[in-house]
Amino acid sequence: MKDLTKYRNIGIFAHVDAGKTTTTERILKLTGKIHKIGEVHEGAATTDFMDQEQERGITIQSAATSCFWKEHQLNIIDTPGHVDFTIEVYRSLKVLDGGVGVFCGSGGVEPQSETNWRYANESKVARIIYVNKLDRLGADFYKVVGQVDKILDARPLVMVLPIGTEEEFVGVVDLLTEKAWIWDDSMDPMNYEIKDVPEDMAEKVAEYREMLIETAVEQNDDLMEKYLEGEEVSIDELKECIRKGTRNLDFFPTYCGSSFKNKGVQLVLDAVVDYLPNPKEVNPQPETDEEGNPTGNYALVDPEQPFRALAFKIMDDRFGALTFTRIYSGTLNKGDTILNTATGKTERIGRMVEMHADSREEIDTAQAGDIIAIVGMKNVQTGHTLCDKDNPATLEAMVFPDPVISIAITPKNKGGNEKMGVALGKMMKEDPSFQVETDSESGETIIKGMGELHLDIKVDILKRTYGVEVEVGKPQVAYRESITKLLNDSYTHKKQSGGSGQFGKIDYTIEPGEAGTGFQFESKVTGGNVPREFWPAVQKGFEQSIEKGVLAGFPCVDLKVTLTDGGFHPVDSSAIAFEIAARSGYRQSLPKAGPQILEPIMKVDVFTPDDYVGDVIGDLNRRRGMIQGQDAASTGARIKAEVPLSEMFGYIGDLRTMTSGRGQFSMEFDHYAPCPKNVAEDVIKEAKERAEAKSK
Repeated sequence: MKDLTKYRNIGIFAHVDAGKTTTTERILKLTGKIHKIGEVHEGAATTDFMDQEQERGITIQSAATSCFWKEHQLNIIDTPGHVDFTIEVYRSLKVLDGGVGVFCGSGGVEPQSETNWRYANESKVARIIYVNKLDRLGADFYKVVGQVDKILDARPLVMVLPIGTEEEFVGVVDLLTEKAWIWDDSMDPMNYEIKDVPEDMAEKVAEYREMLIETAVEQNDDLMEKYLEGEEVSIDELKECIRKGTRNLDFFPTYCGSSFKNKGVQLVLDAVVDYLPNPKEVNPQPETDEEGNPTGNYALVDPEQPFRALAFKIMDDRFGALTFTRIYSGTLNKGDTILNTATGKTERIGRMVEMHADSREEIDTAQAGDIIAIVGMKNVQTGHTLCDKDNPATLEAMVFPDPVISIAITPKNKGGNEKMGVALGKMMKEDPSFQVETDSESGETIIKGMGELHLDIKVDILKRTYGVEVEVGKPQVAYRESITKLLNDSYTHKKQSGGSGQFGKIDYTIEPGEAGTGFQFESKVTGGNVPREFWPAVQKGFEQSIEKGVLAGFPCVDLKVTLTDGGFHPVDSSAIAFEIAARSGYRQSLPKAGPQILEPIMKVDVFTPDDYVGDVIGDLNRRRGMIQGQDAASTGARIKAEVPLSEMFGYIGDLRTMTSGRGQFSMEFDHYAPCPKNVAEDVIKEAKERAEAKSK
């Protein structure tokens, strides 16, 4: 039996280019998992093993690896920083017990850092903070600490202070032990000395140590009393308080260093072991019923309990399908038969492996607290619960965002359709934020995703991994339609063609719903004019009709239909007659209810050097953007705006041109809003032209 107190399931997350993957490489080197460090900028990082990751120097999919530090097993997931792949961060946080938030010493709290931090707050994941790249020009540890407090509304607990800055950065002072860790310039992380605190830092170290102790002892009334009476609090007592406060998310132990120069990473590893929770110390996963409502039961982290696990990632590689699984309770052995509660089917466990990026080690058994990959499972998708077949249960499901952008693709070779279909099926299994559909009229294949880069990478994977060359159409925005007026209407469906006919009469109200409520249906029929057994058919008729709006064929959202009255025939009325009446009523009523086009509005966060602020704001205004705020950053300014997605295509190229290559931005979907009249007219016109082109 493994000792679960020696386990740490952690994720490393941050904004693009803050140094997550480089930090992971240093951790793997220090823990003896790899012997040669691979650099991201050389395309050789262990956890960036996709061609696309190595070329672009960014992480696209989360990678899992295990290593050991001071007799503790660390299961580490290196997550992407780019907003288009946020789903990877979200689903990783769902199965982790703790995290390391990496911030750039000069960039500070950047846009994607905020999004990831918000996800971690929602998942209630304990974190430590690591301010990286302190060797860079403009790096300022104290400024980043201030930003964490102000921008993230989080309480950083400073554990170390940097010795020197930028090129002069040589090491850190550990505030608990009041010792200085100083590395030489050999780039070997093991070449360090532990010395006394430099004289010129003594005052600052004393000030920050006092702040550290005062914050920590708030977790224990007895220790606080002891401290206030002037007694010495031991390091072990302080560590216990820090561990408790970190687990309760009261504060976040904050470290600093330079991963690239191999300075400061050991103390971060010590903090992972000392302060982040083991699997038994986090809240157990709630179980739900088939509708997703809590049952009041929990998957307790105990190898003796019935088996409960969550499939949080599917990956297809040369060995077959890999299902990344977090085991919450029970034990799983090779050869066991388990139940997938989402499909109701059982599967036999053939092979289990422990992952190290893209290599693997075969294992025969795994237990509560483990993160493993199961090879060759057939019908499992992300978010499915795997459990003991004799003791079924469903764990809380994952919720994924809807795609906001789509493009049409067609294979260049005539015989490529089947190959492309198989490849897209595998890619959808791997990434729930990626969707594929076939246009019923034109037969075109439409792929949908979270942004331009997201779809760009998918097309690249089709070509390189699956050998399918495709022609790519123009990006299409995922518009929606809604109504603006309340309307009372009536429709009678009557058909007589020998024998029994069809009859269904409905009186109904159609009205706009609150934003985000989707489709709502209610029946207020009294007296049996529309018998109760036909109400679901009326609901179904309207519900299926809203998939196509009346203006441009986009889905209609936030709509409430109330069935008020109607009529039926004792012989000719049937469920299908009322369903047809509802469909026809929808087509009749919607054009009279003030239909409008809604467009996706993106939350855009732009960083620009000071010299170009005016140009960037002017350009965002031309794109119909609403500027929400402007903050000074360490080496420039951050501009926050809300901009329609349709105006943001190709923005990265324009921003780089405007800012001499120094600007960067991130964006994520925020909400839908009505289009201006001229834009709506263009959208409707384009939709009609597409429909005409398809019908030819």
